[in-house]
Amino acid sequence: DQGEHELYYFDESGFSQASSVPYAWSPIGKPWEVTACYHSRRLNVLGFLSRAGKLVYHTTTETVTTETVIEAFDQLVAQKDPDTFAVVVLDNASMHRSKAFRRKIIDWMSQRVHLIYLSAYSPELNLIEILWRQMKYTWLPLSAYLSFDRLCDEVHRLLGGYGTDHTINFE
Repeated sequence: DQGEHELYYFDESGFSQASSVPYAWSPIGKPWEVTACYHSRRLNVLGFLSRAGKLVYHTTTETVTTETVIEAFDQLVAQKDPDTFAVVVLDNASMHRSKAFRRKIIDWMSQRVHLIYLSAYSPELNLIEILWRQMKYTWLPLSAYLSFDRLCDEVHRLLGGYGTDHTINFE
């Protein structure tokens, strides 16, 4: 509460036009129609979410690799207050356990960032999963799926507005 420590939940998620489009109600005789895209490009989001409403994120249309994850962590380190101790909770994905990633852990610890791995197969303990679910199934309008550019714009709008336009109450 005094701002000496920050707790973040980290994970990656992908958004594409081939995503599961949620059902929607429509007036009788005016059904919603969205063109199905089975080979859509993908916008990958790597995010750090705090219970206090802070979101630090990194996006890419490239495949997420260990190097991409390291870039995201380096971005968090660069943005955080150097006097604040940050704890990051993350899952056991292979790119979070790779040799290159493990080599960076000492560097991050020297910059007051400590990692805690969740138990295997327990995504329900990673609170950022709630953000991904809200974005995909509640906050993204159906019109976002009309084109990949529109989807990217909407995802960036939601990410940029998190904490003001959209929030999650973890109480």
